[in-house]
Amino acid sequence: MKFDELDAMMRVYETANDRCVEQGVYMVARIDGRSFTKLTKEKVSFNAPFDVRFRELMADTTRHLMNCGFKVTYGYSESDEISLLFDLDINAYGRKVRKYNSILAGEASAKFSLMLGELAAFDCRICELPDRKTVVDYFRWRNEDAHRNGLNAHCYWMLRKEGVAKGAAAAQIEGRTLEDKVALLASRGIDFYTLPKWQLRGTAFYWVDDEKRGYNPKEQREVVSSKRAIKTDIYLPEGEAYAQLVRGMLP
Repeated sequence: MKFDELDAMMRVYETANDRCVEQGVYMVARIDGRSFTKLTKEKVSFNAPFDVRFRELMADTTRHLMNCGFKVTYGYSESDEISLLFDLDINAYGRKVRKYNSILAGEASAKFSLMLGELAAFDCRICELPDRKTVVDYFRWRNEDAHRNGLNAHCYWMLRKEGVAKGAAAAQIEGRTLEDKVALLASRGIDFYTLPKWQLRGTAFYWVDDEKRGYNPKEQREVVSSKRAIKTDIYLPEGEAYAQLVRGMLP
């Protein structure tokens, strides 16, 4: 059998499950850290429950992904996860799901590992969202998840630092209402509502026009140049105010 015939025959197996996302459907990539609990608690010493160093590693990784060849209009990060909203008309790699998943997981893993100096891995999945409302709901979901995780993390690590064992600390939190958890923190002098916003609502990344002022000596006048830059926002609102921010990223 000639190589061309063999190649054509075997390509069928390679591309048999090559699914593409239809045009007009919004795509969001969800990139999650793999075994990050072990990484951040055993291999690398980060402060608990939150560490600015880890937040900045995730922020740098998100900005890298927004500049690695895909047209991303909005990025969001909380804990060890990143969500990227692609331009509605993106057509990179023919919108093949496997290409987006493999490239983004690889780029995130490489970038984070190089910065950390330890092996770190991410997985990726593509969410296909039918309309603007569902896109807004998706990011509100992640924003609310950040709030839930932030509250649980502060309660858990407060108890752990008091000497409570892992299982017992988790059991004390499980099943409690939001009000109960806030009261638990308050009983130790921690005002949940004054904690840093990024710990409770995550971090957003979006494109803005960055103006630079300079001086043209030849023409002897001030000049203003503008270029697109990624704004990192660690002071996110909640509820409808956050939904409105996300809507502003959509066509």
